[in-house]
Amino acid sequence: MTTLVNSLAVPSTYRDQLYQGTSNQFVDDLSATTTLYVGNLSFYTTEEQIYELFSKCGEIKRIIMGLDRNQKTPCGFCFVEYYHRTDALDCMKYVNGSKLDERVIRCDLDPGFKEGRQYGRGRSGGQVRDEYRTEYDAGRGGWGHRTRQQLEREREMDIKENYEAIKEIPQGAGEYRSRVAMTAMKKRGNEGEQVESHRKRHREQNPRFRENEGEEDEE
Repeated sequence: MTTLVNSLAVPSTYRDQLYQGTSNQFVDDLSATTTLYVGNLSFYTTEEQIYELFSKCGEIKRIIMGLDRNQKTPCGFCFVEYYHRTDALDCMKYVNGSKLDERVIRCDLDPGFKEGRQYGRGRSGGQVRDEYRTEYDAGRGGWGHRTRQQLEREREMDIKENYEAIKEIPQGAGEYRSRVAMTAMKKRGNEGEQVESHRKRHREQNPRFRENEGEEDEE
């Protein structure tokens, strides 16, 4: 029977470049999978938030958070594995394209998680898309990696051109430094005199010190 509305539970045409298997095997794995790939997540979205949303479609077996390969921090994707395929298809229908942490998330059927796929494949450790992203995205670490590097280089050049280190001492600076040093020396001298005067007064007022001085004189 034909329908006027296309099913929302149809996977995209994307294929993992590191998938080890033939095209037929890939199709077979997708036709039996219970795993979803979830993309466009905020770096700050937690596993608990993902569980709360995706568990509305069925019982979840496990969630694997995508991590920056170097920092081991979340980098904007995850894998959600259900116990039943029908739950994964329902998730494609009802959760794909919805908002989580004010971001429209993308869900796609995945042939199955394998160890190592939880890490980003970009040169900087995150996802490849964040290597080349040119717009600022606060939920995904700000600027893209290459754009951030370019901005840092431009900033360093600007500092060198406009804020060069002082190579010559300005006129009068040496005299000012000498005055400051002399003032500090006088201050330390005055403090020393005050301390000595206080000690002398203390000895004169304390009878014990006067007795000891008398004994020393008798000797």
